[in-house]
Amino acid sequence: MELILTTAGSYPRIGDAADLQRHRQAYAQRERGEMSEEAFQKVEDETTAQVIREQIEAGIELVTDGQIRWYDPFSHFARGLEGVEINGLLRLFDTNLYFRQPVVKGRVRRQRPILLREYEFARSVSSRPVKPVLTGPYTLARGSVLGGGYGSVHALAVAYAGILAEEARDLARAGATLIQLDEPAILHHPEDLNVLQEALALLAAARGTARLALHTSFGDVTPLYRDLHALPVDVLGLDFTYSPKLPALIADAGAEKALALGVIDARNTKLETAEQVFPVLDAVLPALKARHAYLTPSCGLEFLPRERARQKLETMRQLRDAYLGGRS
Repeated sequence: MELILTTAGSYPRIGDAADLQRHRQAYAQRERGEMSEEAFQKVEDETTAQVIREQIEAGIELVTDGQIRWYDPFSHFARGLEGVEINGLLRLFDTNLYFRQPVVKGRVRRQRPILLREYEFARSVSSRPVKPVLTGPYTLARGSVLGGGYGSVHALAVAYAGILAEEARDLARAGATLIQLDEPAILHHPEDLNVLQEALALLAAARGTARLALHTSFGDVTPLYRDLHALPVDVLGLDFTYSPKLPALIADAGAEKALALGVIDARNTKLETAEQVFPVLDAVLPALKARHAYLTPSCGLEFLPRERARQKLETMRQLRDAYLGGRS
């Protein structure tokens, strides 16, 4: 069994050291009108290259761009669409973060690629493969204010999916081999699994040779685990921190799809130990049919201080190496 180290999306933009404060300072300067958009984009580029380098140095084999340019999981994508405005703040699930809520005013359309330039830049500065991360269509719809002729979450999710399918097609053509879709909202609305399936089918039809990874977090995935295997994706990313019964369930039910095992708690500064992680791997790995699995934090690392986020990744690498080394 090959265990591939990856991250789940975001990475802290700032750190304690003076040179790690540049993004915060530049953001404030831009807000005051003291920095141009072009100059701020250069700072974002530099910060993105820096966090990719940190992931690689920590041992990560499939990196993300850290979502350095993202204000939050909703508005970053939605602000690039026609027919959508960005309004007030809402709490992001049970976290201490907030997101700017998209308000749908008309038919949603994409004028140009939204994430392609970000992916191409990340790929240009990384010596490891880069995984683009998108907020999934169902979660986007659940976090939006309905309007513009979309009378249901179902209708809006399908509309968002059509646009995300265009994004996936662009990313695949640019070289992305695995595209992650974050769908935490489905854990809170399992009755809408058919909506998610219809939406994801549009992305699956457009992804070319790229594989799709569905990542869930901020909720217990155990009740939906078996049903998620019917979705048109290639990898299921699972947050084990909310799902204490998940290892036993996987051991019993198996897994037809490849799994991304979110066993590293991205919202807790305490570092994991072999005594915590190895029993989960012992239960889960023998039940997997795929020849490889992914080891990953439970969600994005933006909840942690920069130095601790890096230590989490280093710990994940050390635990992976120790686990495989002890069983070779």
